Amino acid sequence: MTKVNIKPLADRVLVAPAAAEEKTAGGIIIPDTAKEKPQKGTIVAVGPGKKDEPMTVKVGDTVLYGKYAGTEITIDGTDYMIMRESDVVAVI
Repeated sequence: MTKVNIKPLADRVLVAPAAAEEKTAGGIIIPDTAKEKPQKGTIVAVGPGKKDEPMTVKVGDTVLYGKYAGTEITIDGTDYMIMRESDVVAVI
């Protein structure tokens, strides 16, 4: 896992999205134009949380998040998603 020089504020987390699926379960290759945005990733950085709400996720957790959750950002040529902890729906 790469160390990043960004610290999310409050209840935000920085997530490295998983790669989009290249093939279907039946072996059909998916073209770039039809690939779905991944909804799974690994947490890279975690904010301190809110005063009355501590963070429940930690760096290294693999999480599922909503399809339209967060904001896409690029840091040193790598794509990340930054979102509120409430946009994370599950830790797997």
